[in-house]
Amino acid sequence: MAKFIILMGVSGSGKTVIGKALAPAINAEFIDGDNLHAQRNVDKMAAGIPLTDADRQDWLELIAQVGHKHVAQGTSCIIACSALKRSYRDLLRKGNDSICFVYLKGSFALIYGRISKRSHQYMPSSLLESQFETLEEPQSDEPDVFVVSIDQEIPQIVEEIAKAEIIS
Repeated sequence: MAKFIILMGVSGSGKTVIGKALAPAINAEFIDGDNLHAQRNVDKMAAGIPLTDADRQDWLELIAQVGHKHVAQGTSCIIACSALKRSYRDLLRKGNDSICFVYLKGSFALIYGRISKRSHQYMPSSLLESQFETLEEPQSDEPDVFVVSIDQEIPQIVEEIAKAEIIS
């Protein structure tokens, strides 16, 4: 059965790296949600301005459409998308019964250490604090979410996700 998997978490949690490693392990296509942002959002983030819910609306709807299209065609996909708020995850869930979320969970200190060592085209490390402030961690009433600690090596994270019941 085709799956629509959202790799979620704050910037620097490893969504892209883990998504690229996970995709071949579970026979899915990886899509970086950052590449689906409208140019106006890219420009705001590049200027160090956090996006608003209104800014994210079209982006989240497009991600939901892309995932739904894959499943309808019988192919699985993994999309890297922060999905920081419950309302964002609910929007992505709408009409997508095959969706599941993998929350890449890590502490501010761990992620800040990673993000400060990299260069990202429109996500400066200064926006990390706003991402943590916005983050609404998944709750127990969200059974379609698998939580994995990113305080381990990438192969172990990928293996843990690939073996998760929610993915199979």
